[in-house]
Amino acid sequence: MRIRIVALLIALIVATNGYAADVKVAAASDLNFAIKEIIAKFEKETGHHVLLTMGSSGNFHAQLMNGAPFDVFLSADANYPRELEKAGKAEPGSTFIYALGKIVLWAPSNSKIDVQRSQMKSLLDPTIKKISIANPDHAPYGKAAVAAMQKAGVYDSVRSKLVLGENISQAAQFVQSGAADIGIIALSLALADAMKSAGRYWEIPTSMYPSMEQGAVLMKGAGLAARAFHEWMRRPDTRQILTKYGFGLP
Repeated sequence: MRIRIVALLIALIVATNGYAADVKVAAASDLNFAIKEIIAKFEKETGHHVLLTMGSSGNFHAQLMNGAPFDVFLSADANYPRELEKAGKAEPGSTFIYALGKIVLWAPSNSKIDVQRSQMKSLLDPTIKKISIANPDHAPYGKAAVAAMQKAGVYDSVRSKLVLGENISQAAQFVQSGAADIGIIALSLALADAMKSAGRYWEIPTSMYPSMEQGAVLMKGAGLAARAFHEWMRRPDTRQILTKYGFGLP
């Protein structure tokens, strides 16, 4: 703990003396709205600048295994950071759980389906032709969506209707734009103003899918500013922002 505090203090001192640095962050798409608030506060208080790239955790994991030049990885699946540590690509012992992800069933405002009443059976409605989820091959939210559908006993009936987004943000865009009739997306996206005004959702019980532990890790060779941002994800005010967007806390 003392080492982390010292690193953050030094980073703050460096910034105030005009030696601000760039921090290259790879973040899971479910953080789309929350991370922008977190970054704005970090940049204002430290003077450092964050270069943010968002996408699928599985794709980032593959890129980082192959030497992609990111400093901090914020994954929607904590197993990816752990694997990077084991492979010697990340700083030993730097993985920690920063949030717990949650999923919802989301339908646009013009849909006749009452997702609160019908819940997972909404997916069986004959008017549903396309169901949007993130690609379960590399997106943790896609894996959670499949698990929830299997738990509800509807997966085999609807799998031919699935439309796969490259990541959870794209899956949300599909259903928001009308490219899909209904979708299973991240609660953190459903709570954003753009999604709240465009539709309604039912929160899928966490008992229906494996716990979605989201992990942060510091990559090998990351500088002081990156270490400061990595620690920033532990701060109480950062946790408050994550809570506002529906994330659970470890």
